[in-house]
Amino acid sequence: MTGGATYLRYELRRTLRNRRFYIFSFGFPLVLYYLIAGTNRGTRLSGTDLSFATYYMVSVSSFGTMTAMLSTGARISAERAAGWNRQLRISPLSPTAYFRTKVVTAYLVAIVSLLLLYVAGLTLGVSIPAGRWVRMTVLIALGLMPFAAAGIVIGHLVPVDSTGPVMGGLTAVLAFISGTWFPIGDHGVVHDIAQVLPSYYLVEAGRTALGGNAWGTTGWVVVVVWTVVLARVAREVYRRDTARG
Repeated sequence: MTGGATYLRYELRRTLRNRRFYIFSFGFPLVLYYLIAGTNRGTRLSGTDLSFATYYMVSVSSFGTMTAMLSTGARISAERAAGWNRQLRISPLSPTAYFRTKVVTAYLVAIVSLLLLYVAGLTLGVSIPAGRWVRMTVLIALGLMPFAAAGIVIGHLVPVDSTGPVMGGLTAVLAFISGTWFPIGDHGVVHDIAQVLPSYYLVEAGRTALGGNAWGTTGWVVVVVWTVVLARVAREVYRRDTARG
């Protein structure tokens, strides 16, 4: 337990000292939000009373937190390239403590990114009832579970030079299919694909702030199944990486 706590403190300090971490995890979502919403400040979506600033804060929240969670993969891949993972494996640190540290770190990054976007939204006049803020935040946190595992999988499978393009491409595709930037409609091929992706329900979690409904049974099943499957894959790729080391 002590070793796990020490490793967690080290991981948090190392993450916070990484300048690229601030740019991609915090800076990019904020810049994206201000570029989209700032230029349309005061305007409303056609046929609704919903402001652009509110709509895009919710949209960028799902995109930014998903990116923050997957960024764990880049850090793991860099550790593997530097040989740091081999050093960890000969230490008393257990695999459980290793995974717990990666997940906790990813969540802290995602939550800070989310809070910064909330503050940015307030500067542009976003006004949402307190209950909806809380519900959105809780559902987003739950919806991020599969992506915590996915970041670990990416880190153990993708070489360090390829993590940027892989994560950038993956988040872009998932954001597009899941309706992050615009509604995907109630039917069609894209809609059917989105229904089985955890990213769709992450987006839906944010939309609860706009008066949308929380997940139904399908949403919970999709999120839980993806979390369980990706967690098992993460353990397997970690085990194989350990065997090769």
